[in-house]
Amino acid sequence: MSLEQIWQACYTQLAGEIPVQQFSAWIKPLAPPSWSDDHSTATLAVPNRFKMDWLRAQYGERISQALANAAGRPVQLEFAIQKHVHKPAAAVQRVDAAEDLQNAAARNGMARAGHGVPSTSAATQAAEARAAASLQESEAIERSRLNPALTFESLVPGKANQLARAAALQVSENPGKSYNPLFLYGGVGLGKTHLVQAVGNALLAAKPGARIRYLQAEQFVSEVVKAYQRKTFDEFKRYYHSLDLLLIDDVQFFAGKEKTQEEFFYTFEALAAKRAQIILTSDTYPKELQEIDARLTSRFDSGLTVALEPPELEMRVAILLRKAEVELVSLGEDVAFFVAKNVRSNVRELEGALRKILAYARFSGEEISIGLAREALKDLLSLQNRQVSVENIQKTVADFYKIKVADMYSKRRPASIARPRQIAMYLAKELTQKSLPEIGELFGGRDHTTVLHAVRKMTQERTRMQELNQQLHVLEQTLKG
Repeated sequence: MSLEQIWQACYTQLAGEIPVQQFSAWIKPLAPPSWSDDHSTATLAVPNRFKMDWLRAQYGERISQALANAAGRPVQLEFAIQKHVHKPAAAVQRVDAAEDLQNAAARNGMARAGHGVPSTSAATQAAEARAAASLQESEAIERSRLNPALTFESLVPGKANQLARAAALQVSENPGKSYNPLFLYGGVGLGKTHLVQAVGNALLAAKPGARIRYLQAEQFVSEVVKAYQRKTFDEFKRYYHSLDLLLIDDVQFFAGKEKTQEEFFYTFEALAAKRAQIILTSDTYPKELQEIDARLTSRFDSGLTVALEPPELEMRVAILLRKAEVELVSLGEDVAFFVAKNVRSNVRELEGALRKILAYARFSGEEISIGLAREALKDLLSLQNRQVSVENIQKTVADFYKIKVADMYSKRRPASIARPRQIAMYLAKELTQKSLPEIGELFGGRDHTTVLHAVRKMTQERTRMQELNQQLHVLEQTLKG
């Protein structure tokens, strides 16, 4: 079977599996893929990142499986952004033929369903109405730049995101009335973008006509620059000041960009005045942002500010099991526990680790087990073990609190030394694989109960002391590089 025939067979299979309006919106526009020299990898071209992320999340596994079925061998699927995607005329003809088959199957299905079947024209009108509604929804999503897969339903809840999730839900139900702005901060891969977009998707579902825009801070900077170059600031302001919901990720990238900050200040004021909702994210607490105008940071902090923490063990296990379920893969709890114990930093790395395991299992033909997971992740596990050591933690904490590294091992107990030492013990337990007795030994031969006391104390205090939580967040990010 030729590569062209493989794609056609894949396309026909997808036409039979995916509802007509979804197929028309997402699969039909795809041009045949390009192939690697050994024909093991197929690359589909898409016009923008939004469509790439959506296709990968919603249809990636299904397209890959259909290609594998047609080829009779595993096929790795990749996506590439290509501004102008053209279909060959022959491909368009085959697409139309596949759609004719799909529509005919739908009509035959209705005819077989029994009595009271609507006329062809009525059925056509109903299908057109559904397609129009689907197209309208697709256009609204694309205008907003939201990823429809990022919803409250697809978010795994846990202690690490409990407060942030509750605040986001409240905002989605009462936009502009409570917690405005909502400011979420935390390290990479902790779910800030997921929560922000979940609010947007919830509001769009409740009010399809709502004017919503999600974007990265760097995109906002780029749009300000373009407005200056093209002298289109009136249009720029009219658009942003008309929004019902503005979602901006990573506002720390506004640092040092005075004109962008000035324009965002005006946008913020205009939206706040009409009680439009604003949600912002950053990698740090508002008052810790560098090179950001004080009038902005004070407004960032004027609503509700919530930190997202690295997910705890139980939450990491739940995330892995949920992701495997979405991928239609059976993942044992023992494997999920092994991965969760060894990948602690953030959700993004967890999902990346799972993808490596699934790919390894697919290409090796082996069942997923702890042994297979250990082999698939050996480079990641080795790198993590080299990166974070108790000695490195002790030095980093000592430097941060301006004490001597030797104080970590000493028997001295003044608060200026004892507290940093407890913080270092807590981080050693959280970021390394060392046992309590092993950690105690590295802190001057202390008993494991001393380490346990420090871990429990810091765990409790970071939930209610914002300053301590921020210090721990900085230390964790520093240690993880």
